[in-house]
Amino acid sequence: MSIDYTEKGFEENIEDFLVNINGYRKRRLEGQALDSFKKYAIDVEILFEFLESTQAKELEKLKSVYKSLYKERIIERINKELNKRGLIDCLRHGIKDYGVHLKLAYNKPANSLNYTLLNLYSKNIFTVSRQVHYSEKNNNSIDMLIMLNGLPIIVLELKNPLTGQTVDDAKLQFMHDRDPKELLFQFKKRTIVFFAVDTEEVYMTTKLDGKDTIFLPFNKGNNGGRGNPEVEGNYKTHYLWEEVFQKDSLLDILFNFVFIKKEQIKDSTGEIVEERENLIFPRYHQLDVVRNLEYDTKINGTGKNYLIQHSAGSGKTNSISWLAHRLAKLHDDENKPIFHSVIVITDRRVLDKQLQDAIYQIEHKAGMVAKIEKNSNQLAEAIKNGTRIIVTTLQKFPFIIDKIKDVEERNYAIIIDEAHSSQTGRSAAALRVVLSAKSLEEAEELDSQEEDDMEDRINKEIAKLGPHNNISYYAFTATPKAKTLEFFGTQGIDGKYYPYHVYSMRQAIEEGFILDVLKNYVTYKTFYKIAKKIEDDPDVPARKAARAIAKYVSLHPHNIAQKTEIIIEHFRQVTRHKIGGRAKAMVVTSSRLHAVRYKQAFDKYINEKGYKDLKALVAFSGTVIDDGIEYTEEGINGIREKELPEKFKADEYKILLVAEKYQTGFDEPLLHTMYVDKKLEGIKAVQTLSRLNRTCKGKNDTFILDFVNDPEDIRKAFQTFYEVTELECATDPNILYDLQNELNAMQVYTDEEILEVVKLELDKKIKSSKGQEKLNSILDKAVSRFKSLTKEQQEQFKSAAAKYIRTYSFILQIGPFADSELHKLYVYLNFLLRKLPKADSIKLDLADEIALEYYRNEKTFDGSISLVKEGEAVLQPTSFGKTIREEEKVKLSSIIEKLNQRFGTDFTETDRLTIDQLEQDSMNNEDIILSVNSNDFDNFKLDYTKTFMDILINRREENEKLFLKIIMEEDFRNVIIDYLAKKVYDQLRAKSV
Repeated sequence: MSIDYTEKGFEENIEDFLVNINGYRKRRLEGQALDSFKKYAIDVEILFEFLESTQAKELEKLKSVYKSLYKERIIERINKELNKRGLIDCLRHGIKDYGVHLKLAYNKPANSLNYTLLNLYSKNIFTVSRQVHYSEKNNNSIDMLIMLNGLPIIVLELKNPLTGQTVDDAKLQFMHDRDPKELLFQFKKRTIVFFAVDTEEVYMTTKLDGKDTIFLPFNKGNNGGRGNPEVEGNYKTHYLWEEVFQKDSLLDILFNFVFIKKEQIKDSTGEIVEERENLIFPRYHQLDVVRNLEYDTKINGTGKNYLIQHSAGSGKTNSISWLAHRLAKLHDDENKPIFHSVIVITDRRVLDKQLQDAIYQIEHKAGMVAKIEKNSNQLAEAIKNGTRIIVTTLQKFPFIIDKIKDVEERNYAIIIDEAHSSQTGRSAAALRVVLSAKSLEEAEELDSQEEDDMEDRINKEIAKLGPHNNISYYAFTATPKAKTLEFFGTQGIDGKYYPYHVYSMRQAIEEGFILDVLKNYVTYKTFYKIAKKIEDDPDVPARKAARAIAKYVSLHPHNIAQKTEIIIEHFRQVTRHKIGGRAKAMVVTSSRLHAVRYKQAFDKYINEKGYKDLKALVAFSGTVIDDGIEYTEEGINGIREKELPEKFKADEYKILLVAEKYQTGFDEPLLHTMYVDKKLEGIKAVQTLSRLNRTCKGKNDTFILDFVNDPEDIRKAFQTFYEVTELECATDPNILYDLQNELNAMQVYTDEEILEVVKLELDKKIKSSKGQEKLNSILDKAVSRFKSLTKEQQEQFKSAAAKYIRTYSFILQIGPFADSELHKLYVYLNFLLRKLPKADSIKLDLADEIALEYYRNEKTFDGSISLVKEGEAVLQPTSFGKTIREEEKVKLSSIIEKLNQRFGTDFTETDRLTIDQLEQDSMNNEDIILSVNSNDFDNFKLDYTKTFMDILINRREENEKLFLKIIMEEDFRNVIIDYLAKKVYDQLRAKSV
């Protein structure tokens, strides 16, 4: 009997587990049941079965009103309420019809004391249906539908990589083949979450929106990165239907996690221009950490501490909200509350409002959350009265400890959110400090002798208090200090302290929630070296643009005025074009006096140059006396301190100059570039540079120009929190000329053809069919010449062209490249490489719109520049090396000989050819090429093993005998994979060096 590796087999396995293990009912919608489902997106038969078994008396009351039409009228009422209030609200709180309250589902009771509630809960009906035809307009079907009491809660699209399709195809199916206007798919009204699933990964969305649908990963993570770990004898994604879809788990999510988040969108004046709603479904790590913390607390009681190391991008606001609510409701086995109050210590202004909204949606109760910012007496009263959830600021922590330390008869959960936040600068005591230094050096020394930050002070307060069995701490941070790990971490058997739960920076980056800020990190030494070579090279035309670049890069940055010119001109030349022209920058200064002097230098330079489109704000605490004159942040900026974050969002202000303020806890997605003029060490370096990592539409990269620090120190600082980072050294722009000469010598294109393509690219008609025809006809000439080259020459041309694009793209981050001939070649190669035959193609990071956009800016003074990710965040020297692999290749004959000896095989020429073809297919596979560029060999091999099966299946018909042997014999398959993985990795690595 052969293995069923089809999508249908995958469906059957999931259905089988849900029915036989999780207790679902297998449900086939057909006939009248299907007709009513298409009309209402409700399984009417199952819904009434549930209502009749749980609320017979209520139904009798409605029967007396509606007579024989009672089912139709009740369904119409439920349909109206679902469309008005949404499925989640109706599931939780039921509906009313003629004064009769009907419950649509029953959550699991908090304890087993109430037998009536337990009985009602046990009568919930979970059904699973496959290949459901949902539309009255067409015959489309969804792979799998999960319903609760006849109401649709989950839709799944399933793919099996063994058939050549992956989770990405499932996402595309949702985006392009599932009409959001269909009732089953309408936001809030019916299906709560849509899962795209294959055997490797899971993605989800709560809103179908055509091509604009946003999918979030719902994966466990794998060795600190994205994806899922291997599971012996099971699918990597088994946790979805085995754990998450377990009936009690789903009820818990529906009743206690999911909520509608409302967001107000304001314009630059602060006016509300739009109100948006998002349905929040927990990501896997959020579900995991909240449930584990709740379970551990219930088992161990109070007095235990927990450290949750979750990176930016992990959704800490939601995780903290869910945890606070659950801890506030948590009861022990005797049904007594474990905590009298849950105290959330945070500087997040939105958290208290979000908590209130979420709790009201879940329980329809107000008053559970009290926000206290200023009045300590008000805080004392809330603690005394046992307010269920108290939200207050980090500065109030010492007061809280003082109030609760002597109340032994009460238990408290204290959730600490990012204790190192410095959005408001230093503590109140520090605000009273006046800085009066005679020199910048003295100011730097005085400000470097800073007091402990809030994280240190919290640790000291806890140490002073000592262990208390009535207090449990839950500390959330992306970058814990050693002392924080010691206080809140879990001690391992090796005596070291570890976080209780981790969502790493690497995983957040790989999943796309934050950007890798070290991908374009450049020291001034490197910046100067690259730009100076551009300036000095005799081949670069001495154009006005070249002279302008030369002027600002040749400055020696020993004083603030010169650094100011470098920063402003780089911002104007490069940064301001990013994110659709909305990009902003931060300048990190060494002291408060430096910040004041920088602001003066900025204003002076901007005025002298007559720049009307650039204004800067300054941020520092307290008062600075310079040359007998007192300076404050509010006095210099002319705005209130609290207004600064909102003002900086406006288009008017582009650059923020900071001194020990806004370096942590400040989330401004439009921050793209950072200029560092301060020594940064350890966690402070990570926290500061990470201000750039927030994502937004149109933001694909970041840039850091560091005047002070050593790249190795920065690398070491990030190593603890992000495993695979390396920093770059200098790139030699002359590589471009070497590559240009190499490409020209192969005579694939002509100068005239390059010029024609560039003219078309600048012509707005390029988007018309006529323009596309002309573009193709020009490129076809080069494709014909390319095909006449030998296979080795073709490989050499593609390799050199790919390196040319990567090098040019990197150098353009430093400043506009002044050689128009090089730029024209860059534009041309972007199109040509897309056109060349795919059979021997090399995966290229062709997302080089930065240079194309810059070219348009240079010519038309309009548009924006954007860079696209180029794979792994490894910042190595971008001297891209030789284009062709030089090391000796492993002989296929040697591996065949080993296979024959070990497995008793007798390889034919057909078998040899098949292995050659598998190797070539691997070399041309985009996922494999991307993995090579992003991983060391061990991690690459994990990816290759997965992708190899797809490649193998595509060759099945050509050599059925070898295919079956590889599929059926694991040891034999592993030898083949070991051989091909090493060979493919080495060859592709050599090409990218």
